[in-house]
Amino acid sequence: MSNTPSCQQSPHRQRHPQGFRTLLAVVLVSLFFFVVGCGGSKTKYSVSGASGAAKKIRIGYFANVTHVTALVGIQEKIFERYFANDKTNVEFVVFGAGTSVVEAMKGGSLDVSYLGPSPAILGYVSTGGSLLRIIAGAVQNGAQLVVHPSINSIADLKGKTIATPQLGNTQDVAARAYFSRHGLTTKISGGGDVNIAPTENATGLHLFKDKKIDGAWVPEPWASRLVLEGGGKVLVDEKTMWPNNKFLATGLVATTTFLEKYPISIATLLKAHIDINNFIATTNNVAKVKADIQAELLARIGKELDRKVLDRAWANIAVSNDPLAKALAKSADDASRLGLLRLSTKGLSEIFDLTELNKLLLKDDPNFIKYSAFAMGVD
Repeated sequence: MSNTPSCQQSPHRQRHPQGFRTLLAVVLVSLFFFVVGCGGSKTKYSVSGASGAAKKIRIGYFANVTHVTALVGIQEKIFERYFANDKTNVEFVVFGAGTSVVEAMKGGSLDVSYLGPSPAILGYVSTGGSLLRIIAGAVQNGAQLVVHPSINSIADLKGKTIATPQLGNTQDVAARAYFSRHGLTTKISGGGDVNIAPTENATGLHLFKDKKIDGAWVPEPWASRLVLEGGGKVLVDEKTMWPNNKFLATGLVATTTFLEKYPISIATLLKAHIDINNFIATTNNVAKVKADIQAELLARIGKELDRKVLDRAWANIAVSNDPLAKALAKSADDASRLGLLRLSTKGLSEIFDLTELNKLLLKDDPNFIKYSAFAMGVD
């Protein structure tokens, strides 16, 4: 096993004048539309000529609580144990942004990854459906809008500045969609009734403490840090926006190239993934899971979380293999409506491949009701 250095951005990123940030946002979105509009034609992959097991598998993840499946799997060496029988070497690659994962997959330097729904959709749409497939769910929930105590309602946000982690990322789309449904406008380049400022999470925490922003819509553990370290309060828990109070925070994706060439490795990966989530969901393992999270964060970013922050963040997430296909479709529709995504007429028709996941879960439990791709792939 080898570990690639973290790609996370420095929390001491230089702040640029508002005019420059506005211009940069416009350029980025224009480039995004160009890439999405000019993606290659969609190709259906097959497993003909597959060699089964790969000699090496490169697994991406974030050093983040909402990627707990990866954190625990690495610390417990579960991935390596499963792949040992296939004689497959496992490499882990740490990322700081979903767009970096997509670019690594496009460049052929990454095989599979834990990834949020919005970058997964971007990777699929920007390549005409040829780049990747979502093969499992991993973590649900764990994102909140945290504001200063003086803000008591959504109406109070008019004229305020709210940070999100990145333009077009999962929380950014959720925030803009929520504000829109409550009659508050936002603009991609900034401004509107609520000014959304895409800001790296660590920088956002500092700006919140200094009262230079009014709130932030962020994933865990940043929501908990804003509350416990920044003195904020929760105005919106994102799960309340979704049916059954569940939304996909992190899924497991694989490149179509890897799916085609190495079906045995995909099966092994999913066996490890299911085993890790079962380990995490076992009540008696909670203390060990939290210790694993802290150990992996210390190894990757050089520091652990405050115990109270981790406890609060942990209470806001849940591991699950369910990819919540309907929720992902809604997120894509929201992004399209907001001008952050341009969907083709075929939409997300093949973004899921749940065949192996459902096969393994049915083998474990004959009464298991298989997860549906809802006409957005195979199940």
